[in-house]
Amino acid sequence: MTARPAPTARRIRLATELRKLRERAGLSSTEAARLLGTSSGQLSNVESARFGVSPDRVRAMANVYSCTNQPYIDALVGMAGEKARGWWWDAYREVLPSGLLTLAELEHHATAIRTAFTAHIPGMLQTTEHAREIFSQAIPAPTPPEVEHRVSHRIKRQDVLYRENPNPYSTVIHEAALHMRVGGRQVAREQLHHLVDMSEREHITLRVLPYEVGAFPGSGQSINYLCGGVPELDTVQLDQFHGPVLLDAEAHLEKYRRLLDVVEAAALGPAKSRDLIRSIAQNL
Repeated sequence: MTARPAPTARRIRLATELRKLRERAGLSSTEAARLLGTSSGQLSNVESARFGVSPDRVRAMANVYSCTNQPYIDALVGMAGEKARGWWWDAYREVLPSGLLTLAELEHHATAIRTAFTAHIPGMLQTTEHAREIFSQAIPAPTPPEVEHRVSHRIKRQDVLYRENPNPYSTVIHEAALHMRVGGRQVAREQLHHLVDMSEREHITLRVLPYEVGAFPGSGQSINYLCGGVPELDTVQLDQFHGPVLLDAEAHLEKYRRLLDVVEAAALGPAKSRDLIRSIAQNL
């Protein structure tokens, strides 16, 4: 076990899952430490991500905790075996809130992404000018350098959509967001054309939830559902005014999976969604 002064989101999630495994086994930290041949203090440091943990130790813990979910164990072992390295989002560590860096990390490692947005265009599909206008309206008012840091970070996040063999990205956007003239007519029109272009990529599924649907579950919030290597390692990210909130409890994951299923079923299909976006762009 080695000390890791600045654990990544992945390391924190691994530590959380190891604690969940112990608790499901009905073992106290003292009992588990005795069975693992370590101290309760060391185990506590592992479960709080203050210490790293080796793949072999993860296998031993899964065995002691009587976990038989092999795909889940393999995913945890893989996380433990990841080598420390510098990532592109580390360059923003001194200039952006940590929640934005965590989101970038989760998106980078996600095997698929599902989203639903009511009042705005998803960040992964925003143009540079649209993003710049959004960040310029923040409260308290940001300085020009702060705006540019946020814009460049948002655009860099979109690399996951352009890399070789990209993972699936699915989003539902409410029609209301398409009518908002963020940045004026020209910027709004270019944003809508960009949505159409991106929706034609094979790995991207874009659906529009039209006004006529009326009330629907989750209408008051934006949802990012980031799929892990196995369902147990999925993460839900919710946008809040004070910053992103992350959820990974099994009950929360199941709730938001069902919610997204309902919203996707209520939305227009990809072809009709593109037609609606084109129509709105033409009428700007």
